[in-house]
Amino acid sequence: MTVVWPDRDLDVTALLAAGWRPTPFHEVILKVHQRCNLACSYCYVYEHADQSWRNRPARMPDEVFTAAAARVGEHVRAHDLRRIRVILHGGEPMLLGAARLGRLAAGLRAALPDSCELRVGMQTNGVLLDERAVRELCRHGITVAVSVDGVAEAHDRHRVTHAGKGTFAAVSRSLDLLARPEHRAAFGGLLCTVAPDTDPVACYRRLRAFNPPAMDFLLPHANWGAPPRRSADAPTVFGDWLIGAFDAWYEDPAPVPVRLFESLVDLLLGGASRSEQVGLSPAAMIVVESDGAIEQVDALKSAYPGACATGLHVGCDDLDAALTHPGVVARQIGLAALGEQCTGCPVRRVCGGGHYAHRFRPGAGFRNPSVYCEDLRRLIEHALVRVRAAARALTGAPVAG
Repeated sequence: MTVVWPDRDLDVTALLAAGWRPTPFHEVILKVHQRCNLACSYCYVYEHADQSWRNRPARMPDEVFTAAAARVGEHVRAHDLRRIRVILHGGEPMLLGAARLGRLAAGLRAALPDSCELRVGMQTNGVLLDERAVRELCRHGITVAVSVDGVAEAHDRHRVTHAGKGTFAAVSRSLDLLARPEHRAAFGGLLCTVAPDTDPVACYRRLRAFNPPAMDFLLPHANWGAPPRRSADAPTVFGDWLIGAFDAWYEDPAPVPVRLFESLVDLLLGGASRSEQVGLSPAAMIVVESDGAIEQVDALKSAYPGACATGLHVGCDDLDAALTHPGVVARQIGLAALGEQCTGCPVRRVCGGGHYAHRFRPGAGFRNPSVYCEDLRRLIEHALVRVRAAARALTGAPVAG
């Protein structure tokens, strides 16, 4: 597939000549296991356009991991990084077992200089966690983020085993383990995919009841070639759902941090974003697949086959080589990556064009508004009203924006 932008039309050489410099990677995602024990209906790895997982090793070979860890260490030293985060990802990383994951964490720490703080995390569906595994992950300083989609009925519609059985009960048991005081240090948070036909307030409250240290809501990966399902009489159904969840969070007297919502408020107050879904902050993450391929963020698998590819490999390339790949650069140049429709939008600095994967249009590439454009604008304008009202109540002064 020919992608016009950024692969063909983004002139990285000209950007560098004009003084632009890339932001080093501060997050590396290692695909340590390529297979999964679940068959989630919306999974961007197995259910979307890119099926490259079929041709990759199920487990990351030892020599690939060793090379990847060395590349992370080189990157840290080259840029004198004081902190870096490595995410053990899949598929389902727990298919490796907690002991093996612990050894990987130890290998990563050995590859980095003492001057850099390494934070090792894991994204899991939670089904394979038990007390022994959680203790082992705690021992190795691995924080665990779990995917869970709100109330049991909503979760069990989509997050099912290969036999079609729901997993909410198993995930709930795992979350109860992580919430215990002795395991609390390993609890990284919750990730929930938005289902617009569910109750957003009930979803927030159910997730809140797991007592996580943080959580986030993710719009289902979609684009202009494969748009999200919505009816003509509900054109902003995803934005409406997020508004319901935002209000539940905003009115919570002791809210759990929600990355998307906190980023929105920070942006409305003139700050920066920590979320891929909004804002213009440089994206400083890279993926290493189980075969050692260095790739862009794997949500791009939802766009077209090969959308993540850089042509680089940890066996022969350092991570710095990816910093000047057009796809990586496009996510670090802020307003310059937005198309004409976005640059003329009054909420462009807050929206930032939305999630990069959601901007894809076949035949045109990624320089388009998000396929969730109207949803995001509705959410942002609603959040602005709430933030302005709160600011007036506290200080009597209006908030610009």
